[in-house]
Amino acid sequence: MQTSQTLNGKTALVTGGAARLGAAIVRRLHAAGASVVIHYRRSADKAERLRDDLLAQRPDSASIVQGDLIDPAVWTRLIEETIAFGGGLDILINNASSYYPTPLGEATTEHWDDLFGSNARAPFFLAQAAVPALRERGGCIVNLVDIHAERPNPKHPVYCMAKAANAMMVKSLALELAPEVRVNGVAPGAALWPDDYPADDEKRAILERIPMGQPAGAEQIAEAVMCFAAGPAYVTGQILAVDGGRSVQQ
Repeated sequence: MQTSQTLNGKTALVTGGAARLGAAIVRRLHAAGASVVIHYRRSADKAERLRDDLLAQRPDSASIVQGDLIDPAVWTRLIEETIAFGGGLDILINNASSYYPTPLGEATTEHWDDLFGSNARAPFFLAQAAVPALRERGGCIVNLVDIHAERPNPKHPVYCMAKAANAMMVKSLALELAPEVRVNGVAPGAALWPDDYPADDEKRAILERIPMGQPAGAEQIAEAVMCFAAGPAYVTGQILAVDGGRSVQQ
């Protein structure tokens, strides 16, 4: 995918941008010239350190905003604060996500509300709040989906269903918002191990199902997001699997 690889003069909002994949995405967009707004829920220290690091590289190029995306009052505020910082909004990255098992028989309505809230409801309504600003500047939305939106992950039915809704959101919003706003998605497979991930034998079992034989790493996911953020201008409604071939493995 050929892109201009420059985001000079553009402003990006990255939800869940303080750590892990979100932080890598923030750094990649910033390195391409974008001004970045780093959303976080609880990771204030990480968000502040990342902001300060980016400001040291380029003054007035990074800001932070706190909010629990389950709270409807937060969606419009995030967009308003981003516009106040950057003078507009060009790129919305819906990265923030809850993830944990909900085995059948143990799932609760609280699990449902949380997983659908972070993975489907919040990205949709945040996008809706951002549409006027994105249309004004010919912007784009990139959702972080998951290969398990199509291939269910055992013991995670609610999460997988929520990510399936997220994937359909990419296609639906691409149709609704064309031609002014492009909407695409990146679907990671194994990228970074969770901090509390179980024993090495389970990691080996996962890696055996990946033709490339290793996790993606955060930088590979960030690079895929960058491809959509920077163009090409004719691509919309697409979801790119960054999974080392896992989605084509039998």
